[in-house]
Formats: sequence, structure tokens, C-alpha cells
Amino acid sequence: MSPPPPPLGRSRKRAAYVFDSALDDTELADARTALAQGRWTEVRALLAATGDDWDRRGHRFDVLAQEPTTTAWARDWRLAEPESTDVRVLLAYASVHLALRGKGRSEKAREACREVAALLPADPTPWLALLTLERSLGREEDVVRLFDEVRHRHPEHHHAHHLMVARLAERRPAAGQDPLHEVYDFAAWAAEQAPDDSPLAVLPVIAHAERYRVLAAAGSEPVDPAASGHWTGRRARQVMKAAFDWWLEWEMPVSATHPRGHVDLNFLAHAKFCEGRAAEAAALFHRIGRHATRAPWSYPDRDPYKAFTAARDAALGSA
Repeated sequence: MSPPPPPLGRSRKRAAYVFDSALDDTELADARTALAQGRWTEVRALLAATGDDWDRRGHRFDVLAQEPTTTAWARDWRLAEPESTDVRVLLAYASVHLALRGKGRSEKAREACREVAALLPADPTPWLALLTLERSLGREEDVVRLFDEVRHRHPEHHHAHHLMVARLAERRPAAGQDPLHEVYDFAAWAAEQAPDDSPLAVLPVIAHAERYRVLAAAGSEPVDPAASGHWTGRRARQVMKAAFDWWLEWEMPVSATHPRGHVDLNFLAHAKFCEGRAAEAAALFHRIGRHATRAPWSYPDRDPYKAFTAARDAALGSA
């Protein structure tokens, strides 16, 4: 059964800020709106046009799959075009997000992803969906195996590397500020393996933020990241400088073409602000514009919009 239309009128209560996971992909945002209104043909055209741009394909499926009405409308699409593999990927990905929200069965989601992965042996997207699920629910060996499946099909997969870093950062929380922690080694290795223009150059900054999230949740770091020495040690400063220098060199071509470029910009702005480099943070905030992301501003358990706006206002005010 198709979902009902939204209620008429406006709520008198002021809505909270909504982070848009589509980021600056306006075509994706338009297709998402169309799908919410039952116009699945626009989603079909968008996904067909995406082709084998694997990072963009994964991003678009992930964003569409998060919408609460996607499953109902995608089922209508499948009834109309049962031969479409794109609709099967979308339904499988949507089942992952339902399982993560506790509204669906994880084993059903796993089965759907495996079935569509068998139909599309070159496509990393069904494996990315499985990795998204197991990053939260699975055993570590499952996460590693699924990451290898994605990387075998697309060695520079941006989202997959972020998921892997987030899971690795959760190892050995009692180890504290260990500069030899495996998440740092993994991020450095991935950045070194990638081409010079790859946004994986920022991955060591992502690792640093994810490890802070774990340490702060364990009580070994302040809940205010700007008050933490996590960002001002020698190794941290080297990581932040290398990532910012990369951004200065490659920002224009990469951010113009990479669908998750604003994710990196938010992590980098967060790092520079916590490091106390207001001018560099301000340059990044200008580039972010209205495309804020929940992570890492929510780390460890903060209101992400308040944290983002406070950091942005402070950086722009002092720059």
C-alpha cells in the first residue's frame, strides 16, 4: 500500500534544523522529493544516469534508502518493472536502514543485499549496504570481509572507508591516547594507497575525530572537543596540516565532482577549529556554506547544529 499524503497546513511549533544527507546533490534532492510523492520514474532516470560512478551511486542509494516512504513507493516501481535491478538495490538498501532503526529484520536485509549483489557482480553498492548494516550490528570479521568486497570493486570507495574507520576507532577504548592505535595506521595506509587527488587524503583526520568520539564516550576526553588536547599534539598537528594542504591544492576539482566532498569539509573544519586555527577553519566554513553534517559536530553526544553554528560563528568572528 502506498503511503498517505502529508497532512495539510503547517505546524505552529518551529521545526528543528534538518541536516540534509543529499548535501549539494540537487538532482538527488529533486528525485527524493519526487519519490516521496510517488513519482518513482524520476528516481529511475537519476540512477540510470549515475552509471558506474560508484561513489555517487552509493551516495544516492544511501540517501534515497533513508526516507521513510521509500519502501512503499519502490514496491510500486518493482511491480511496474520487475526486471529492474536498480529497484532491487533500493529496496535492499532501504531494508538496511529499517533494520538499523529497529523497524525491520536484519536477516531479511542481509538476504536482500546478498541476492542483489549476486545479480550485479561488479557493483559495490549492495556490499556497501551490507557494510552499513554490519558496521553497527555485525562482528568485526564480517565488517572487514565486507569492506574487502567493496574495495575489490572500487578501491577508493569513500563511504566504505569512512565506515571502516568508524568501526576500527572503537577498538580498545581503554587504550586512551595511543598514537599507534590501529585506526591511525589504517587511515594512513589508505591515504598513501590512493591517488594524489583522492579525498581519502583526509581520512587520517576522520580517524582522529572517530577516535575522539570513542574516548570522549568512555570518559577519558572532555565532552567539549575544543577543550581536548586530542587536537593539539604533534601527531595531530601533522595530520591536520597535511589534510589542509591537500585541500588547498585539490579542493576545486574534487569538491566539484565528489558527492561526499562536504563530509570531508565538515570533518576538516571541525579539526581546524578544535586545533585553534580560526583562519583556516573560517575558510572551510565559507566553503561548507549551508551543507553542514551531523558528524563530527555531534561528537561525543552534543547537539550538532548548535555545535556547528557556535564553531562557525567563532571562527568567522575571529578570522
